[in-house]
Amino acid sequence: MVKKFVFGKPFDTESVVAFPCDSEIFENSDEKFHTGKISLEDGFLFEYKLLDLDRVFGLGETTGGIDKRGKLYESWCSDDPCHTEEKKSLYGAHNFVVVWSPSQKKAFGLYFDYPGKLSFDIGYTKTDTFYVRAEFPHIAVYLIEPDSGDKNQILSVISQFRKMIGKSYVPPVWAFGFMQSRWGYGAESDLVTVYDNYKKNGIPLDAIFLDIDYMIGFRDFTINSQNFKDFKKTINDFKEKNIHIVPIIDAGIKVDENFAVDKEGIEKDFFCKKSDGKPFAAGVWPGFSHFTDFLNPKAREWFGSQYKVLLDSGIDGFWNDMNEPALFYSEDGLKAAYEKISSAITNKNPDVYTVWGVKDAVLGLSNSMEDYKSFYHRVPEKIAGAFGENGSDCDGSVLVRHDKVHNLYGYNMTRAAAEYFENNSKDKILMISRASYIGMHRYGGIWTGDNCSWWGHISLLLKQLPSLNMCGFLYTGCDLGGFGCDTSREMLLRFMSVGIFTPLMRNHSALGTREQECYKFERPEDFRGIISLRYRLLPYLYNLFVKCAEEGCMYFKPLCFDYPDDEIAPNIEDQLLIGDDLMIAPVCVPNATGRMVYLPEPMTCVTCGLGSGLDSGEPQKKILEKGVHYVEIPLNNIVFFIKKGHNIPVADSALSTAELDFSSKSWW
Repeated sequence: MVKKFVFGKPFDTESVVAFPCDSEIFENSDEKFHTGKISLEDGFLFEYKLLDLDRVFGLGETTGGIDKRGKLYESWCSDDPCHTEEKKSLYGAHNFVVVWSPSQKKAFGLYFDYPGKLSFDIGYTKTDTFYVRAEFPHIAVYLIEPDSGDKNQILSVISQFRKMIGKSYVPPVWAFGFMQSRWGYGAESDLVTVYDNYKKNGIPLDAIFLDIDYMIGFRDFTINSQNFKDFKKTINDFKEKNIHIVPIIDAGIKVDENFAVDKEGIEKDFFCKKSDGKPFAAGVWPGFSHFTDFLNPKAREWFGSQYKVLLDSGIDGFWNDMNEPALFYSEDGLKAAYEKISSAITNKNPDVYTVWGVKDAVLGLSNSMEDYKSFYHRVPEKIAGAFGENGSDCDGSVLVRHDKVHNLYGYNMTRAAAEYFENNSKDKILMISRASYIGMHRYGGIWTGDNCSWWGHISLLLKQLPSLNMCGFLYTGCDLGGFGCDTSREMLLRFMSVGIFTPLMRNHSALGTREQECYKFERPEDFRGIISLRYRLLPYLYNLFVKCAEEGCMYFKPLCFDYPDDEIAPNIEDQLLIGDDLMIAPVCVPNATGRMVYLPEPMTCVTCGLGSGLDSGEPQKKILEKGVHYVEIPLNNIVFFIKKGHNIPVADSALSTAELDFSSKSWW
C-alpha cells in the first residue's frame, strides 16, 4: 500500500512514473500520516520516534553505514573529492529510506520527493528521533507499507518503491566487461599503449575511457585533431579489436563566441540566467562556462543533439561529469576574495583571523551557495509548483532559482542524452553520470565519484551498493584502486575482489597519482586471473542484473534483508548477498591473509586462485555450516559463497565480452 501526502505546491521532479492505482493521495493533511509527526510552521519538518533496535536503510550514495542511524546527512549533490566520514553529502541525492523495526516485526518506506536541500537527522541530535527538514513547506511524501501477503517486509517495501519510479537502465553487454580509465589519456598513442599492454599480458578488456584531455581546451563535443588525426578511424579500428572508447562530457560549455556550441546556446536562449537576464557563467575546466538549462525541455533536446558529432564517429558510450553542477569560481566570488586579499596586504600587521579570512574566502570560491542562489532555470509552469518566481511566460514557463531545484541538474543532463540516444541511435549506448537524483536510474548508471586509494573506501563501497540498489541504481561501481592518492598492488587487488561483482567494473585514477593500470604491477598474472573470473561469471551476473532491472529486485543486499529473523545478520555490514544465490565477504584491511565470515545458513565456500579456477580450471569448494568461520583469502585468490542447493552458470573466459560464449556453460 502506498500513500502520497502532498504539502503545499511541490515541484514535480518526474521521478515517480507509476503511482499505484489503488493508492491514496492526501492534500495538505497529515491526519493519516501515522508513522510520524509533520510540522509546516517553519519550512517542513518530519519527526519519528525510533525504538532501540530500529534500523534505517537507504539514502543511496552517502558516507556512513548500511544502517544510517546515528548520523546527519544532507541531500545535496556535492562536488567533493574527499569522502571522509564526517561528510554529509556526496554526488547523489536519493531521498528514500526504509525504517525497519525488528522488535515490532514491521517495516515501512518513506520517499521525500523534494528537489532542493533536505537534511536527514537519523538519531544524531536525539538518539531516539528521526528528523527530516526542508527549507520550504512544499513537498510530496510517499509512505510505502509492505503488501500484506509478503513475508519479507523490507524487500516488499523496496519492490513497491522500485515499481513506482520505473525500471532501471540496462547498458549494452560490453559495458559489463572490464574497463580502463585514467585522467591523462589525451591522444591515440595513449589508447594504443593501454590496449597493447593488456593484450600482451592476456588481461581481458572491453573499454578505454577518455577524460577531459581529448578535447580542444576542455570544450565539450570537440576533438583535439593534433592528438587524434582521424578520430572516427581510431574509434572504428578499436571496435574491430572489441575495444569501445568512452569519452567524458562535462556540464559547463566554454564561454567563447567563436565556439559553435556556446554561440548556438546563446542564440537559442538555452543557458541558465542571472536575475538580470544575462547568462550565468562560472569557472570550471575550460575557464568561464555557461550552463545548459536542463530543466527546460527544449534545452534538453538541444543538448542531447550535441552528442551526435561523437555518435557519428562511432562512439557508443559516455560518462557525464561535473554535473552537480560543479562551480570552481564565479566573477562575484573572485571579486570578494580579491577584496579580502587586498585588505590583508594593505594591513601592515594583519592578525591571524584576517589571514584565516583570506584562506576561507579562497577555499569558499568553489561550489558557493551564493553562486547557486544567483541563477535561474526556465521551467514548465505545470511542474514548478510554488517554486516559480514570476508569472507564466508566453510558452507556459516560469523562472525557478537554481538552489531550490539543485538536485535535479545532473539527473536531467543525463536524461537529455538518453532521450536523444533512444530516438536517434540504433545501438544501445553506455551512459554513466556523477550527479544523480532518483529517476535518473531510468536513463543511466552512476559511478561513485572521486574516491581515494584508501582501505576505508573498499568498505564504503560495500555500504553504498545496497543503498544505491534500493533507489533504482543498479549499474554502478567505484573507481577501482581509488581515484585520488597512490594505490598499492595489494590495495588494487583487494578493490578488484569487490569490483568483479559490481556491474560497472572500471579502474580509474587521477592525473599526478601512481599509474595503476593492471600491467604496471609485478606479477600481472594475478590481475589477469581475477579479471578472467569476472568474465567466467558474466552468464550469472548479467542475467541477474537484467532480472533485477526488469522486476525491481535488488542485485546487492545486506544479510538482514534476506535473514530478518537472524540476530547476527543486522550487525554485518562488510558482507553482501548478490541476488538469491551468492554472498561475498571481501578483505578490506591491509596485510590480511584472511578474515572472519558469518554464514547465516550452510553455504559452499568457493575459492578461486591461480591454478584453481581463475583462468579456466575448477575452483576449490568446501561446505561450511552456519556460524562464524575464519576463511583464508590470499591476495591472488577470490573467495565467495553459494547458498546450499544453489548453482551458478559460468562460461570459459575470454579477452572481451564479444568473444565470450554465453551459451556454453558449466555450473558451479
